[in-house]
Amino acid sequence: MTQVDLNADMGESFGPWKMGDDDSLLKIITSANIACGFHAGDPDVMAKTMALAAENGVGIGAHPGFPDLQGFGRRNMKVPHDSLRNMVRYQLGAALGMARAVGTQVRHLKLHGALANMCSVDQDMARACYQGALDVAPDIIIMVLAVTKQEQAVRELGCKWVGEIFADRAYNDDGTLVDRSLPGAVIHDPEVAGPRMLEMVRAGAIITESGKHLESSVDTICLHGDGPTAVQIARSVRACLEEGGVRVTAFER
Repeated sequence: MTQVDLNADMGESFGPWKMGDDDSLLKIITSANIACGFHAGDPDVMAKTMALAAENGVGIGAHPGFPDLQGFGRRNMKVPHDSLRNMVRYQLGAALGMARAVGTQVRHLKLHGALANMCSVDQDMARACYQGALDVAPDIIIMVLAVTKQEQAVRELGCKWVGEIFADRAYNDDGTLVDRSLPGAVIHDPEVAGPRMLEMVRAGAIITESGKHLESSVDTICLHGDGPTAVQIARSVRACLEEGGVRVTAFER
């Protein structure tokens, strides 16, 4: 039986500002990417989200991004590689410390937003970020956007990694995500997202907007937690996968 992990970005609320329905998502997914305070989240939110993830048996990941609360980490920034390494070290360190404090552990790391998108086309930038993480936690699993420069960077580093595809985003023919400003870039319809993911898992490939198949490691599927239909998409994807004979479980360490 084919198996796949379901991950979601979460812990993105900040003070009185609430983002997403983490409680509901944690009953569906198998891995959680928890914001580290730079693009979203705060110490209280991080602690609460990690504790809830542990209670639900969900694997915990650090989700570092650019220092851009107002832009939710989705605005490109030009940052020297030495600073990038330190940004990732700093955020992962916070996640590791908070996880330990609430009695759990961080098992993976996934870059957020513009930082991730820039690293998907810039191997040197990706390598700088991932090396920063490995300096802090040599055994951490790096979650990469499959078939992009992110994957090339982890292969070069020789570290543990898993390949990710997105349930709610459209793809360009080079494996990068269609820019959010373009029509159809973000998929909001659960009835589209579920069957689409089953098709990709069965094919072992990313299927682009043009219909091109990019052979890929499909280890985990991302479900963004901040969309208006996030929970419905998560339920649809999980149901379609299980009905199609795909086992939904956390990726192995």
